[in-house]
Amino acid sequence: MASTTTDDALRRQFYGARDIRGLYPRITENHLRYLEKWGLIRPAAYTATERFYSFADLTTIKQLSSELERDVPLKTALRALAAERQGQLQLDFHASGSAPAKVVELTSRASTRTPGRASLSNATAPPYMDPQATLAAKYFVEGSRMDDGDEQHMARAASAYRKALVIDPNLVPAIVNLANIHYAHDELIEAQALYERAASLDPECFEAHFNLGNIHHDLGRYEDALICYREAVALNPDYADAHFYLAVTLEKTGHSPEAKPHWKTYQALAPEGEWIELAREFSD
Repeated sequence: MASTTTDDALRRQFYGARDIRGLYPRITENHLRYLEKWGLIRPAAYTATERFYSFADLTTIKQLSSELERDVPLKTALRALAAERQGQLQLDFHASGSAPAKVVELTSRASTRTPGRASLSNATAPPYMDPQATLAAKYFVEGSRMDDGDEQHMARAASAYRKALVIDPNLVPAIVNLANIHYAHDELIEAQALYERAASLDPECFEAHFNLGNIHHDLGRYEDALICYREAVALNPDYADAHFYLAVTLEKTGHSPEAKPHWKTYQALAPEGEWIELAREFSD
């Protein structure tokens, strides 16, 4: 009885070998042992009757299952997994190709916040009556138009955002978008400092909280990432990626039951999203 109770408690946090075989029928007990021998997965816990794995290990197991379904030889699959150990199946934000949330439009603080919008700092109604605010907005719009992901335009966009910030150092949308450019270049220290400044100036800036969560996740600071993602979901419950990354981080930190509603919300918001199959698997 005690062993069964322990197994049930661990299963709420991790994934037992039997659960994994239910998710991926091609995976046998031997396959799991091979993956362990290659150092590709490591049991998070043991009992007398079961071995348990973390969410991160499931991504590796899922890839092996997919390779076996394509009749790839086991040795070939194991070598490929070892070579790609730090690749996209670790659910790294850069590797997944996901872009940080960008502020696309300026609004006054009196305006209703909608996804993709943020407030103009120190604005009073009607907005842009102040010449300095008008000039800062002009540079922000100039930067936003060039901020299209094209590497050749990034430097000019960053320059325009900096000009806006010289005029209005508290212009939160320019701070967020400049941080995004640093993030795109893996300049995480600079990006983090800017996101934190944006969040302190405007605690309701969804983009700052979400993107800061991405940085914490990239650096393995999962508890800090959870704080940011929870805040992002509270501020913008209709943003699918926020639910997805919150679910991923909850799984990685052993909070699988709490993750399930976010997997389901991601499915509802992004029925054809990049991670829809993974969300379906983990929401059951």
